[in-house]
Amino acid sequence: MMAKHAHRFMGLLAGIATLATVVATGARMLPEDLQSLPYVPVLVSFTPWFIGVSVVALILALASRRWIIALMSIACLIVQVWWQFPFFQQSAALPSQAVQAVAASHADTHDSYARVMTLNVYKGHADPDAVVRLVRDERVEVLALQETTNAFVKALNQAGIQEYLPYSQVSSSDGVYGNGLWSATELGSPSDDDVQSSASFMPGGTVAFGGGASSVRFVSVHTTSPTAGYWNQWKRSLDELGLMRTHNAHRYVFMGDFNATMDHTPFRDFLGTRFTDATEQAGHGLTFTWPANRTNIPLLCDIDHIVMDKGIVAGQVQVVRVQGSDHAALLATIAV
Repeated sequence: MMAKHAHRFMGLLAGIATLATVVATGARMLPEDLQSLPYVPVLVSFTPWFIGVSVVALILALASRRWIIALMSIACLIVQVWWQFPFFQQSAALPSQAVQAVAASHADTHDSYARVMTLNVYKGHADPDAVVRLVRDERVEVLALQETTNAFVKALNQAGIQEYLPYSQVSSSDGVYGNGLWSATELGSPSDDDVQSSASFMPGGTVAFGGGASSVRFVSVHTTSPTAGYWNQWKRSLDELGLMRTHNAHRYVFMGDFNATMDHTPFRDFLGTRFTDATEQAGHGLTFTWPANRTNIPLLCDIDHIVMDKGIVAGQVQVVRVQGSDHAALLATIAV
């Protein structure tokens, strides 16, 4: 009798877990407009974790001999693994010269390679000294920060950021929180807002590589967060980024807090056939960056990105927690 009850209980758990994976899988498949429905963006953010839920559901279904549930779990598992597999398969290799260049004791600003970094500093609460140490230790040549404040920028200067990245462009649309770019070399044609976004000012600047033989325009990105009441605004801010696909005067690298993952249809539409996500291209695996300020739970979502134009290659992608921020820093080496 006890075994029969246990059998039924496992079947019930298998059904619940499978229902959750079916809902999550279906949410990820929704077209762009429907992914802005309430709470759908949040659910889709956790898509990779439903691989584990699918595995648990399958084990329970097999143990309780719920064959239809088992088949549904297998179907969801196959689809979810297919979605995440590109993150574990390198699509373009970083040149060995790039690896050697960024391993040098000092950054070479005259070559065609650079270590780049993005970090949401959580309304200026991130430790500026930790940011500067990370820039120094990683020999970062271009830095994008989001949710800066005037006090944070002042503290960043006091911590010595200008010793490594003396050129900057910081913009604020509301006079409180801003986004900024810092560079080891001069930022050409600096702009308060390259995107004309309704979410925030997204400053841009052009960086020369290879002694001026080529250039790339960097943009610090921060879209609207998909919180209650802002679902449509979240999608709108991603759609506005998508318009950048038609801007052909520059080659771009967008770095920042996109508040979206590769599982969100609006983000994939922004990439289109022109732009590439550095994490996916590098094939090092998933790079979760949020939430980074909660010691009792792991990083759960990959909402921070380095997005590159055609012809730019990325590798050595890395996530580093920074004291005081709810986001981890995302770093990569790029070859332009």
